[in-house]
Amino acid sequence: MSQAIAVSHGEFGRAALYRLNKTIITHAHREGHLIYYLEGSKADIRVRDEIFEASATHAIAVSPWEPHNFEIEEGGTAICLVLYIKPMWFLENSPSAEYSLKFGCTSVRMSNEMNHYVKRLTALLLEVEDQSQFDEFLFVLTKASFDETWKNNNAENRKQTYDRLSDFRVRKSLRIIQEKMTEDIEMEHLARSVGLSRPHFFKLFKQYLGVTPNVYMNTLRSERAIEELLNTNKTVTNIAFDLGFSSQASFTRFFSSNVGIAPSEYRRVAHVTEGAFPMM
Repeated sequence: MSQAIAVSHGEFGRAALYRLNKTIITHAHREGHLIYYLEGSKADIRVRDEIFEASATHAIAVSPWEPHNFEIEEGGTAICLVLYIKPMWFLENSPSAEYSLKFGCTSVRMSNEMNHYVKRLTALLLEVEDQSQFDEFLFVLTKASFDETWKNNNAENRKQTYDRLSDFRVRKSLRIIQEKMTEDIEMEHLARSVGLSRPHFFKLFKQYLGVTPNVYMNTLRSERAIEELLNTNKTVTNIAFDLGFSSQASFTRFFSSNVGIAPSEYRRVAHVTEGAFPMM
C-alpha cells in the first residue's frame, strides 16, 4: 500500500514525501503540482493524453486544473517529493511571475540548483534540519522549476497559453458544485440548471477549466477531506458521512484513489509548518 513518509502544510500549499506503489486515477489540483523523483521503480505521469517519466534528470510540472494520473509498474515502488503550490502564494512572492503557476511544459530538466533544493527540502520534511528555511527553499525550487518550463517558449506562446474562456454558465455551475459537493449531483440536472444540454455543458466546462465536472467535484471533495483530517478531531467515519459517502470504506477508496494513500495514514503524518518566508 502507498505511504506518506511526511506531509507538511503551510501558506504555500503542501509538500509531501510519498512512497507510491499503486496507480492514482485521473484527477486534478487547483495548485501548481511538481513531482521530483527520488528513488525506486520507474514512475510515469500521464498528463492529459501524454506520458512523461519522472526520473533523476527530469521532474514533472502539472499546471492548476490539468488532469493527470500516476502510473507505476506492477510490484514497483517509487519515492517522490511532491509539491502542491498555491498560485497566489507563488505570485505574491515573485513579482516577475506574470502568470502565476501555469507551466510552459511538463517535463522539467533538473539543474544542479534544483537537485540541491530537492535534497534540502527532503531533509527538512524528515526533520533533519532547521525548519525555519522551509518556505524559502520551497520558493527557490518552485521558481527555478517554473523558469525552466518556459525556457524554450516565446512570449506569444506564453500569452496564448493563458488566454481563457469566461462564461457565466460555467461560473454558475462552479457555484452549484461548491454548494452541493456533499450531495449526489446528477450531471444532467446540473447542465439543465445552467441552461445547457449535458454534452454542451461538458464541452464548455472542460474548455473553461481543462477538466470534467466530475473531476472538478472530486478535487473539491478531496481538498475538503484533507482540511478536515488536518484541522479537526472528527473520526474518518464522520468525515466520510459529512462528505456524503455511504460508508468509511467507500470514502477510504475514494481518498486513496485520488490522493494516493489512505485518509488515516495521511492524518498520521501530516503537520502544519509555521513558515517565516518574507514577501519579496
